[in-house]
Amino acid sequence: MAVLSAQPLGRLLDYRAPEGGCALGDFVEVPLGPRRVLGVIWGPGEGAFDLSRLRPVTRVLDAAPMRDEMREFLIRAADYTLTPLSAMLRLATRAPGLGDAPSMQKVYRRGTSLPDRMTPARTRVIDLLEEYGGLAFTLGELSAQAGVSNTVIKGLIPSGAVLEEDTPRDRPYPRLDPARPGVALAPDQDAAAASLRAGVAGGGYGTTLLRGVTGSGKTEVYLEAVAECLAQGRQALVLLPEIALTAEFLTRVEQRFGARPAEWHSGVTMTERRRCWRMVGRGGAQLVVGARSALFLPFRDLGLIVVDEEHDSSYKQEDGVLYNARDMAVLRASLASAQVVLASATPSLESWANAEAGKYTRLDLAARFGTAQLPDMRAIDMRAEDLPPGRWISPTLQGAVRDRLAAGQQALLFLNRRGYAPVTVCRACGHQIGCSQCDARMVEHRFLKRLVCHQCGDSIPMPLACPSCKVEGKLAAVGPGVERLAEEAAALFPEARLAVLSSDLFTSARALKEQIAAIAAGQADLIIGTQLVAKGHNFPLLTLVGVIDADLGLQGSDLRAAERTFQLMRQVSGRAGRGAAAGLALLQTCQPEHPVIRAILSGDEEGFLRAEAGERRAAGVPPYGRMAGIILSAPEARAAFDLGTALARADAPLRAIGAQVFGPAPAPIARVRGRHRVRLLVKADKGAPLQAALGAWLAQVKPPANVRVAVDIDPQSFL
Repeated sequence: MAVLSAQPLGRLLDYRAPEGGCALGDFVEVPLGPRRVLGVIWGPGEGAFDLSRLRPVTRVLDAAPMRDEMREFLIRAADYTLTPLSAMLRLATRAPGLGDAPSMQKVYRRGTSLPDRMTPARTRVIDLLEEYGGLAFTLGELSAQAGVSNTVIKGLIPSGAVLEEDTPRDRPYPRLDPARPGVALAPDQDAAAASLRAGVAGGGYGTTLLRGVTGSGKTEVYLEAVAECLAQGRQALVLLPEIALTAEFLTRVEQRFGARPAEWHSGVTMTERRRCWRMVGRGGAQLVVGARSALFLPFRDLGLIVVDEEHDSSYKQEDGVLYNARDMAVLRASLASAQVVLASATPSLESWANAEAGKYTRLDLAARFGTAQLPDMRAIDMRAEDLPPGRWISPTLQGAVRDRLAAGQQALLFLNRRGYAPVTVCRACGHQIGCSQCDARMVEHRFLKRLVCHQCGDSIPMPLACPSCKVEGKLAAVGPGVERLAEEAAALFPEARLAVLSSDLFTSARALKEQIAAIAAGQADLIIGTQLVAKGHNFPLLTLVGVIDADLGLQGSDLRAAERTFQLMRQVSGRAGRGAAAGLALLQTCQPEHPVIRAILSGDEEGFLRAEAGERRAAGVPPYGRMAGIILSAPEARAAFDLGTALARADAPLRAIGAQVFGPAPAPIARVRGRHRVRLLVKADKGAPLQAALGAWLAQVKPPANVRVAVDIDPQSFL
């Protein structure tokens, strides 16, 4: 039997079938040198050698066999992304203990009472269990996450505050009830829901772009499609771009279907990850809510994939296997005869173009749900504002914030820049402190009292003296980050309760969820946030959004700069006025006449997309052309450049399909984690067989052992 393992071998390995036999798709444990590794029976063996030398499969694992549809998905995804199949299998088996035999274990969950005596440690245990909504933990997981000893947890059992149970390690999830009534829908929502339900009931493949303005109730509409999918006895997957969104979404699912779905993302425990993987394969999980990697779960009968906020760039994985979850969702659904719903208030140009071409069905929700209205949007011309140096909140915006605070409403100040200041410069010698491992400036994080590299994550304590000239007391922060903005806001509005939402300020997903829930409950008056706040959150009391620097994303060579700025500004502005009170969005800009700023203010999304599409079509770039990025990295720059030059000279396979090669050139961030980076860019017509040509091109040159080659089909980042 030929076995595919997750080891980077570049080929299948032959093994002798175990006693009792095995079948195509079986998960197996096989010997590889002195180790035993996980693999999948991929087909018949080659058999072109002495069969007596074959080592036998150690055992067949107690897991649902990989379905033909999943095997085909991995093959097609590998071919599209030019990724080894072993790496794709690694994505599809990212759960611990898959080879473990079925067994019982003790788990701990929240009881119904409180102990007679509460301590800080006991409080942490109870709060953690309540936060996870009845999910069970092993003793080790609970003690680690709560930061307490096992004795503290055991001490809560006699009072009934914590329940200790014997349970199978992997058990089915509670059944969701699709017949349970949902919320009453508006006429346009009902029509969109009926269309989605009909598509799911048809049992075939189709993709629908569900475009609805912020606050239009897209979630309630696509939950009706989920209900139809569950009623058909099939499984559904909802992808979310941000873990912080899951808490509110899971609550809505529980209200709609009477139970919580399975979760799959980095914030769940290893126990739950293994349970989810096994139950998805056995049909014991009807609905999975997860991050992009949930696409690689072994669904038994997948009938629906929802990609919420489908425009979000976090759906593109930028390390390891480089893939776009939105595109892979469409591929997987086409193989599983499933429906796809791409939901967004600001759809990507790729999805919009596919809808325009008739490849996708398009449904529009043009108004907010209920009495809520879209916010009024205005520009603040910073050229006319009298703003002192080192300050970023204009007098006009200050006045608007004060008005909202006086009315008992919430305001949000948005700046898409983490930390306190993006640059730390020495006023004595002019030196800018950079990362020792990357060609990037260190960002001051004053809350942490450290300088942090946002490329590799390296950090150092905030120095007292300049690393270059050694003069003390001359280091100055240049430019604003959200921490500096929060400092300014605290001085301007001392009576306001401030909340800062930035991913690096929270030690866990749970802490972030708690802060978001507190803001939604009205426990903050003024919110300072990065793009984290633009991702689907619902703050009913929020009526003012102030964008500190609307021009921030307009510069640079990124072909999607205008599109991303439009999406981000419309999304963050859409947080305002989702309740009863009217909303207002103020954009501070030095370029109020810029076409993108004018399009944002007018709300003419169709006009913007048509203009952007015209420019992309004329340039022959995605979605009207094809691109691939080649990233070469090495400890020494010369090795990467030498390989890049050799590839550029051997471009005959690419010229044969009419493709062009640009480069090699240093990457905009030319060194990351101590490795020098060189980029090439390949551009081809939309119908060109790009992957085959790239494969033939790259096969001509053997990279040195110290040079890594990464191929990024349809790149989203050009750094």
